[in-house]
Amino acid sequence: MASLSRRQLLAQAGRAGLAGIGLAGMGGAAAATGTTNPRHPLAARAPHFSAKAKRVIFFFMNGGMSHVDSFDPKAELHALDGQESSRKGRKWKASQWQTITDPVTGIETTNLVPHLNSVMEEIALLRSMRGPFGDHFEATLHMHTGQRGMARPGIGAWLSYGLGTTNTDLPAHVVIAKKEIYGGAKAWDASFLPPIHQGMRIVPGAEPVKYVSPHPSIGERQPGELAFIEKLNRRHQVGREDTAELGARMLSFKTATSLQREAPGLFNIEAELEETLGLYGMPNAEARDFGWQCLMARRMAESGVRFIEVIHWGNWDHHSNISAHGKLGREIDQPIAGLIRDLRTRGMLEETLIVFATEFGRTPYHDSNPTGRGHHRSAFTCWLAGGGVKGGTVFGETDPTGNEVAVDPVTINDFHATILHLVGFDHERLTYAYTGRDFRLTDVYGNVIEDVLA
Repeated sequence: MASLSRRQLLAQAGRAGLAGIGLAGMGGAAAATGTTNPRHPLAARAPHFSAKAKRVIFFFMNGGMSHVDSFDPKAELHALDGQESSRKGRKWKASQWQTITDPVTGIETTNLVPHLNSVMEEIALLRSMRGPFGDHFEATLHMHTGQRGMARPGIGAWLSYGLGTTNTDLPAHVVIAKKEIYGGAKAWDASFLPPIHQGMRIVPGAEPVKYVSPHPSIGERQPGELAFIEKLNRRHQVGREDTAELGARMLSFKTATSLQREAPGLFNIEAELEETLGLYGMPNAEARDFGWQCLMARRMAESGVRFIEVIHWGNWDHHSNISAHGKLGREIDQPIAGLIRDLRTRGMLEETLIVFATEFGRTPYHDSNPTGRGHHRSAFTCWLAGGGVKGGTVFGETDPTGNEVAVDPVTINDFHATILHLVGFDHERLTYAYTGRDFRLTDVYGNVIEDVLA
């Protein structure tokens, strides 16, 4: 049998499945992962100061969810419905969803999200969000990276870099997404941060992580072959100054092997009670898929994953038919409310920060099609709940039609600064040196929104 080079052995291992897991999605590591430093690059690290939140679950509504049809209802739009709006050629458009008031907090939402309204005592609404971009690609990347017009590390990568993980058998940063969002994987990329902090994508379905099981052809030979490859790699490292890329590959094999052990139990929900499945709306056909995503977010949080992004697979970009929001609302409403209740029952909500975001809102007047709404960066709503958040509150407000921010505008950088604060970081001090300067998630902007802190 002809001898194999180290490169050929690595390629063969990749075909066996490990490199497939490994980690374009999970990344490698920085130079510190070489043999000179035994400390795992994802080992848990202390934040700048003590904080209640130890982890983040980040919900993203792809396409631009309408604020005036969900979390910022406007009675004035009913009075003005059909009249000429502030934009020539567009008429004010009332919401087709009824306003409902939470009896505990007095906060108004609509019956697009009745289950979320019923847990409003845990939620802080930010009704005065606004952004610089009105197209999906740039706005989505800005919401994730805080940067304008360029790809930079996403917020999940920054949290992984800052906090590490309590379970090095799993990645610190996971993205549960049936479909890619605008901007694709750039939204959860590590960019110039060590690649170990890149998000690993999980796709809902029969095989959430591809190639997680060893290929049948490799069977019991896998441990021996991996040990042999590592021996060759370590030999190759000797006397070489820059082996960061090789160290990353070596770590990716170890992490992928750990994931092979962890994944079967992590994705098996057979032990969950019927009552719990019902809480997430999983018996409901419309909510079942997203309910699985929310339940998986809880299980990953329990297993030590620091940042879990849950991306709704539907597209809220309803230019021609805003009534389509109704179906998407039914898909997300009960599962997210169920997650909040489940975390609260398990004593996890105080240590889990829940973030709900979309890239922008939708116009309070009709689009070129009278039955739809256009992109609207001037005003929209995001919200926070859980660890360190003052629930049952509203920060900021829009004008009577929801067209412009009227009080306390919130930028994306402010939003990120507040999220980082809630997990224990001074956003001005969480930096990474690259190309001669210190970079941060909030760039040179951002103020913590003190009014939403418990």
